Amino acid sequence: MDSPWRWLALGWRDMWAVPGISLTYGLVFFGVSVAIVAGLAVLSWSAVALAMAAGFMLVGPMLAVGLYEASRRLEAGEPLHLRDIFFVATKSPSQLALLGGALMLVLLIWMRLATLLFALFFGGEGFPPLSNFLQTLFFTSHGLGLMVMGTAVGAVLAAFAFAISAISVPMLMERDMDAVSAMGQSALAVLRHPKELLLWAWVIAVIMAAGLATLLVGMIVAFPLIGHATWHAYRDITAQTN
Repeated sequence: MDSPWRWLALGWRDMWAVPGISLTYGLVFFGVSVAIVAGLAVLSWSAVALAMAAGFMLVGPMLAVGLYEASRRLEAGEPLHLRDIFFVATKSPSQLALLGGALMLVLLIWMRLATLLFALFFGGEGFPPLSNFLQTLFFTSHGLGLMVMGTAVGAVLAAFAFAISAISVPMLMERDMDAVSAMGQSALAVLRHPKELLLWAWVIAVIMAAGLATLLVGMIVAFPLIGHATWHAYRDITAQTN
């Protein structure tokens, strides 16, 4: 059960070994996130940002490939430049794209279910402003019903997405193999190490939630930290399996 904390410590070490590269990655992610939230606000869909923030967790592993490459190069003692993390030469590019498509499909399913649940509990109303939506969510019966059902449905999808992507993305980055085998090995690792990886999923969720709660500013550090740490989780788990 100490493993997730060790992975986090190693991720923290890697992040500050190359702070310019890691924080630049975080800044780019922060900028894109702010642009998406601003776009939703312009469209008067700011309430959708909550569902999208939850959905980000489903595709997050794909967005951190550059950070896995940075940690791999640090581990191997290879030179590391900014271009190396934005243009990663993966071993299985087509299979990695296939896995990304699978995770994107899960995200689309989640967004569709989220809008259906909203319609179920709120009727034909349009999306309210985020400030009004939060108040309704926590202090009305239909708002609490939406939160409970949304959490339950989201938990099922999140568990599935985590199982197939816990180590499969760095695996496809480093190895020449097919996406189905990588997802299968990832799910098998979760079954073999349920306590450690459940704790790891909780650590990721808490750190990302803290990053989101700081109006996304905390994501500049949170996202690179989890990205680097995930590489060490993959290396540790596959070493135990082999």
